[in-house]
Amino acid sequence: MKHSTILQPEVPVDVPAQGRTNSLCRILLVDDDHDLRSFNAALLVQSGYHVDTAGDGASGWRALQTNRYDALITDNTMPGVTGLELIKKLRSEDMTLAVILASGTVPAEELNRCPWLQVDAILPKPYSIAELLRTIDQVLHKPQLIRPAR
Repeated sequence: MKHSTILQPEVPVDVPAQGRTNSLCRILLVDDDHDLRSFNAALLVQSGYHVDTAGDGASGWRALQTNRYDALITDNTMPGVTGLELIKKLRSEDMTLAVILASGTVPAEELNRCPWLQVDAILPKPYSIAELLRTIDQVLHKPQLIRPAR
């Protein structure tokens, strides 16, 4: 029987990040992998972000309809509503938040066919903590562009 290890953040999650300006940034993290979702959420909270999580695309969609977010980080391969389907839904509703597709399976062909989806960054799994934080920082702090109409 294999045992998996859940990585724990080095500092308790409820410790506020000192001197960070990320606290105003709200991120929705959608991933069906519970351990990865929990670890990434704890890491982002430690980094000063406000983070909500969802375990699947349908729950993610409900959160997007209920709350305002600055960024969505979503896996693609999930049961029910995939990450790409979630992105299509939010763009069809003219939601302009930044989108990071963090997935082991990147639907490059479909992304090329649908440039109106406006995926701001693709983060192939597995990725490092540094890659995740750097990607979020780049996406959230780049100059805002007017998104083209579909």
